[in-house]
Amino acid sequence: MKLAVVGGGSTYTPELIDGFARLRDDLPITEIALIDPHAERLELVAGVSRRMLARSGHPAKVVATSSVEEGVAGAQAVLFQLRVGGQAARNVDETLPLQCGCVGQETTGAGGLAKALRTVPVVLDLAERVREHAPDAWIVDFTNPVGIVTRALLDAGHRAIGLCNVAIGFQRTFASHLGVEPGRVSLGHVGLNHLTWERAVYLDGEDVLPRLLAEHGEEIADSIGLPVELFARLGVVPSYYLRYFYAHDIVVAEQRTKPSRADEVAAMEAQLLEMYADPAVDTKPELLGKRGGAFYSEAAVALIASLLGDRGDVQVVNTRNAGTLPFLPDEAVIEVPATITAAGAAPLPIDPLDPLYSGLIANVSAYESLALDAAIHGGADRVRNALLAHPLIGQEAIAGELTDLLLEANAAHLPWVKP
Repeated sequence: MKLAVVGGGSTYTPELIDGFARLRDDLPITEIALIDPHAERLELVAGVSRRMLARSGHPAKVVATSSVEEGVAGAQAVLFQLRVGGQAARNVDETLPLQCGCVGQETTGAGGLAKALRTVPVVLDLAERVREHAPDAWIVDFTNPVGIVTRALLDAGHRAIGLCNVAIGFQRTFASHLGVEPGRVSLGHVGLNHLTWERAVYLDGEDVLPRLLAEHGEEIADSIGLPVELFARLGVVPSYYLRYFYAHDIVVAEQRTKPSRADEVAAMEAQLLEMYADPAVDTKPELLGKRGGAFYSEAAVALIASLLGDRGDVQVVNTRNAGTLPFLPDEAVIEVPATITAAGAAPLPIDPLDPLYSGLIANVSAYESLALDAAIHGGADRVRNALLAHPLIGQEAIAGELTDLLLEANAAHLPWVKP
């Protein structure tokens, strides 16, 4: 079994390798192709990956290449984990919107739109090369903004499923609070990527969310940065990304007083690359745990194993709405529990949503459609319309100012922007 990782030179790749090594019985990989245009980083990451596999006794070979065609040829699954523009572009995404009083975040709001504009054309080009050289391979997208990128891939006819670590992170957290194995816990997870709520937490089929909120509500609320009173009143657990909506002005004020997350991650990456260069390092560095993306490797292994093994189990993924949420178009991409087989993802039925949630989901889904249109076709007017539609922006003057700022800052990545 061959897997390919586009963006394999990421400092995060050893987290993925660690999961492959630990979960080898679930996913018996024989070859891992790491694909990245940055040769020096790629060789460092490939080196530590080989040492990690050797230490664990895993037989898979690691191939490092800058050639997408060579890397994906013969692969059964291809993981996309790329960042167009690197941490420098992310820093702009996280700081520039603050000039207009808007939250600065790499997947939400204006920063998320900027990332989509840079990323979607690149991903679609890569996917076409996958289709040519590995036509039967599944594309598993971990590239943000996952909902928009996955929609782009599906609209172009690719065999693609989007993956995020928010749901598995909640599952692991709740299992820890309950003192049980994670496999006994499942979620009533619903929404869009980075816009989700846990409406139920099932332990062996019984909803224990009220118990979790009663016994661990303060701790859960503190980890998300929202008041526990909100959780008690709503009876749900919103994802951390809902903080950008429910506490927007507080977040903006906080962001204006501290370094961006991109600055923090860039510093971590420099340290990690130094570690990877050390031939004695053959385990996942502890520092990598602070890099983000916790439990991604477990989620990726589970998803790929089910797609290739036709397991028919239930996992939270990003896939077509297809009538699941009746207030959204069928072609929208949602993040919900789905049955995973060799044919792909089939969302489970979802109980009707309160307008408090469905209204915001519909609003952001509409923005995502406009954002995708702008990313594919370009044009300042399309960008401005997407910003105007976003509930975190929504004012004509601010949308206009942000459009000018975003296009100027991202011109090097957007060939349709006139100098």
